[in-house]
Amino acid sequence: MLAYAFQTLNQSNFENVATEEFENIHNLFAAILGIGIGQQLKQGLYREYLNRSEDLPLMRGKIEMTGTIRNKIAHRQMITCEYDELSENNLLNQIIKTTVFLLLHSNEVNSKNKGLLKKEMTFFANIDKINPVPISWKSIRFHRNNQTYRMLISICQLVIEGMLLTTDDGTHKLMHFIDDQSMCRLYEKFLLNYYNKEFPKLKVHDAQIPWALDDDTRTMLPIMQTDIMLSLNETVLIIDAKYYSHIIPKGQYESGNLHSQNLYQIFTYVKNKEAELKNLPHEVSGMLLYAQTDETNLPNYIYKMSGNKIAVKTLNLYCDFSEIKTQLNNIISDFFGI
Repeated sequence: MLAYAFQTLNQSNFENVATEEFENIHNLFAAILGIGIGQQLKQGLYREYLNRSEDLPLMRGKIEMTGTIRNKIAHRQMITCEYDELSENNLLNQIIKTTVFLLLHSNEVNSKNKGLLKKEMTFFANIDKINPVPISWKSIRFHRNNQTYRMLISICQLVIEGMLLTTDDGTHKLMHFIDDQSMCRLYEKFLLNYYNKEFPKLKVHDAQIPWALDDDTRTMLPIMQTDIMLSLNETVLIIDAKYYSHIIPKGQYESGNLHSQNLYQIFTYVKNKEAELKNLPHEVSGMLLYAQTDETNLPNYIYKMSGNKIAVKTLNLYCDFSEIKTQLNNIISDFFGI
């Protein structure tokens, strides 16, 4: 899943990761970070200008009057200066160092990967560790100068968001499973990139669908953003990827009903897409594709709703990847005949 979600992992540098067996996710993350950080060190750590304020014997940058006056009163021959400094001690490098130290304190990571990470941390000696809890992941921006950090920071986010905020005998404990929200994003990205790579005949994208409106009033309408839209000629399949701990909501086990809002959502996507294509030959279908859980009553149905097929299926991820590919390929065979 990670290899499809992050195309960087398909580069030759990560070939050893692809052929190695991993008994737990933390060891896999440590191996990926070890290779990725090493690759980044060859290119050089990202540096950015940071604002500094410091008491100096000579002027640098601009004088900060409040601090300078305070020094004069205290009879200190120092000037308080504010200046910008190009530094490696920025948020991106701090996140990487913090994540590595969490993995180094985990019993789940083997000595080989720990040794590689420790060696690389010698190049992070001037970079601070930070409290991982208040990191605002959404505020992190990537641009031309730090684009190579995108995959590394995504892996760091998966590790940090899966951390239990407690300590046992002075060591950090990591959860055995990443939280649902992080896994859902990874699951969606995996499915999108899998179909994009494995089925070049299909048009694969995460397209937005316009509302079928009788007038031009769009004020306060939410954006209909699909997870995956597959199309070939006049056939369109909209897939909504769902990763939950429970496919059947708690409290509805007896009735066995699905998440109602999920069905409403995919039905809305399908009908509005059909309205968009009303002047063209078309066949629009929808699918809720759940990651399979250990529940006994798992959905595998195709409903016919107002002239459209709405499928509800599960994808078993707890098996060899060749079997996962077969399941995903069967979906394309059923809806597109290829």
